[in-house]
Amino acid sequence: MKALTDRLPAYSLFAAVLAGAGLPIYIYAPKYYADTYGVSLAALGTLLFVMRLFDMIQDPVLGWLSERLTSAKKLVITLTAGVMALSMIGLFAVAPPINPLWWFAITVTGLFTAFSFLTINFYAQGVSKAGSGPQGHVRLAAWRESGALIGVCIAAVVPTVLIGVVADPFAAFAYGFTALTVAAAIFMWPEWKERVSQEPSQIGEIIRDKTARKLLVLALVNATPLAVSSTLFLFYVESKLGAVGWEGPLLVLFFLAAAVSSPVWSALARRFSPKPVLLAAMVLAVASFGYTLTLSPGDVIPFAVICVLSGASIGADLTLLPAMFAKRMAAISPNGGQGFGLWNLVNKFTLAFAAVVLLPLLERSGFQAGATDLPAEAITMLTVLYALVPSLLKILAIGLLVATRLED
Repeated sequence: MKALTDRLPAYSLFAAVLAGAGLPIYIYAPKYYADTYGVSLAALGTLLFVMRLFDMIQDPVLGWLSERLTSAKKLVITLTAGVMALSMIGLFAVAPPINPLWWFAITVTGLFTAFSFLTINFYAQGVSKAGSGPQGHVRLAAWRESGALIGVCIAAVVPTVLIGVVADPFAAFAYGFTALTVAAAIFMWPEWKERVSQEPSQIGEIIRDKTARKLLVLALVNATPLAVSSTLFLFYVESKLGAVGWEGPLLVLFFLAAAVSSPVWSALARRFSPKPVLLAAMVLAVASFGYTLTLSPGDVIPFAVICVLSGASIGADLTLLPAMFAKRMAAISPNGGQGFGLWNLVNKFTLAFAAVVLLPLLERSGFQAGATDLPAEAITMLTVLYALVPSLLKILAIGLLVATRLED
């Protein structure tokens, strides 16, 4: 198969590892530290937001560094993968030797700094890997994002599946993640190439480019609904639906739907062009999030259907938008590092926004993680934040995409 000779499965595996270190950490880590060590949700949300403010400086710098790596590129990237794995072990497998909040800050900083640097280099490498053909970026994105979504599925379900099987499921997850990281680093080793252009790109040139700038704004607005729903997913299933024990299966259903739909959206985009296909997926997302407002405690089956539909819509977001941006970077910034430093910053900022705004709002409404006698105001706030806010943001993203003229 051409995909095998092109070594595209290596991109799928590496994407799976990166995905396991990204979104699932925002889903599990705050709740884990709140339940296990009694850390305040408001404190965790504030800390995550401050860390993302740090990213506003860090990610562009990491993009700048990425474009200047030459002969040491393979070694630097491999060592960074090691830092990411060790940080995951520190986060979940090591009892905090200091105040849990500060230990959370140290380990998550190491994890996300390594994650950022690896992600920037990974997507920048994809710019040259895809080539100049009209379908190259969408084809690579299908392999890459399908792998990422499968990685999210695995990372989302493993901690819950291991409950009752091993003494410390999150520690087991951390060690398993480390083993997979080593395998992914080995398979991707031959793919790391020196920069395409001898002249590093300038971040100002990327921001001044009208198409790139519009895509970055669109990514910011469009990714926020996923950040909101991811931050609140476990709380919603546990406290609104009363479906304790179903968190893992429902998460897997959501991300599996995204993974299965990714090649379908890719094929449709090659047939009809990305913009109308992405618009259709956004409308599906609004419909599914809107229906969530009507659910009552015990509505696990209807929510499972919503997970399938909203997951499928996310598959389009995660496949088509990065492909659009990568194609633009191939035209204006062939090395890709600076551009994907900005792209990475935008996507992580949405998660920080969700954490700093939503978690304190929940806490002020009387919500407490794991409590069984929550006041009605807390459940109402949880429902509004989980279902209504993403719907409104998605409608705004639809308007932005309609108003944006994208180059074919």
